[in-house]
Amino acid sequence: METMDHAIAQPQRADWVIDQGWEHYTAQEHAVWKTLFERQTALLPERACDEFVAGMRALPIGADQIPDFRALSEVLIRHTGWQVVAVPGLVPDEVFFAHLANRRFPAGQFIRRAEQLDYLQEPDIFHDVFGHVPMLMNPVIADYIQAYGEGGLKAKKLGVLDQLARVYWYTVEFGLVQQDEGLRIYGAGIASSHSESLFAVEDPSPNRIGFDLERVMRTRYRIDDFQETYFVIPSFDALLDLAKIDFAPLYEAVRGQDELEPGTVLPSDRVLTRGTGAYHRARRAAGA
Repeated sequence: METMDHAIAQPQRADWVIDQGWEHYTAQEHAVWKTLFERQTALLPERACDEFVAGMRALPIGADQIPDFRALSEVLIRHTGWQVVAVPGLVPDEVFFAHLANRRFPAGQFIRRAEQLDYLQEPDIFHDVFGHVPMLMNPVIADYIQAYGEGGLKAKKLGVLDQLARVYWYTVEFGLVQQDEGLRIYGAGIASSHSESLFAVEDPSPNRIGFDLERVMRTRYRIDDFQETYFVIPSFDALLDLAKIDFAPLYEAVRGQDELEPGTVLPSDRVLTRGTGAYHRARRAAGA
């Protein structure tokens, strides 16, 4: 979930929105976008879900230049009522949720440096726009993320944000969906990462488990490396059902239950792939 509790320099506006400043991107920054874009679009046609591919085709996103949020928003508003707004980076929880609840997607307007192509801790414009925005063209995802924003505001007040954040993480950021052709990517954290696109759907190391809401709410996640477990929804209708759920009873049901480590497999899990765990075992052995 792309939020923060530690503050950076407070912007002039309370909603943290800034001007994208599209005219000020340098040729080098456009070149970084081009490298990232071409690498991912070559990788994703047989790995990303149909909805991601369709969304990308329908939007004014190409290789030659960083997208202009104004042009993106013009298309999004017509299709699903969403728009993209520029923010300086990570924003406070309440700001993030309020934007989503009002169908505004807050996107970082900076782009990583050429030497940071494969990993960047703070989400940049490539992660936010390439990874997230194509899925906002899909009505189900559009409704789901708005519902998540509304739910996030409530969860913050109830002190249960960790549980809800895990739902976002394992769906919007790192979700897989079962389609006729096999497992496909819809999570932005995977779709915008060259190495994790391969790891998530092809590597034998991670677990791939059928999505279960209470299970996901109890499961910690990795913010510094590939996920040890990916949760798979049977279709996007499952997210539409999630958008309608009253989470209050679930918070009570989960409260007091043991939290689960990222690589845990339970006897009750619907296991699609029981991972070898080899990748993370090697990382731990190396002290990473």
